[in-house]
Amino acid sequence: MPPLDIVSWVVLMAGCFFCIVGGIGIVRLPDFYTRTHAASITDTMGAGLVLLGLMLQADGEWLVISKLVFVALFLFVTSPTSGHALVKAAFAEGVRHDDGEGGS
Repeated sequence: MPPLDIVSWVVLMAGCFFCIVGGIGIVRLPDFYTRTHAASITDTMGAGLVLLGLMLQADGEWLVISKLVFVALFLFVTSPTSGHALVKAAFAEGVRHDDGEGGS
């Protein structure tokens, strides 16, 4: 197995790991704001690493690599922007932050 394939599979598995951890965080974290943080980590780090691994797997196909670069750029611009807008709208509507004291 060529070294580039090994590197690409390591990057793909790291991306999958971040996606799984982010999904668990969305389910297990206590309040809206921390869940939104987990979702944004999943979007940027997990999907970014998966896209990087796919670029390494493309094996010099410049059309495929350029399309993946455009998808990554779109993802890196829209994901933080939408996460910020979502949290700002929730804060404006009065969604409370769980302070961890066990109250509801």
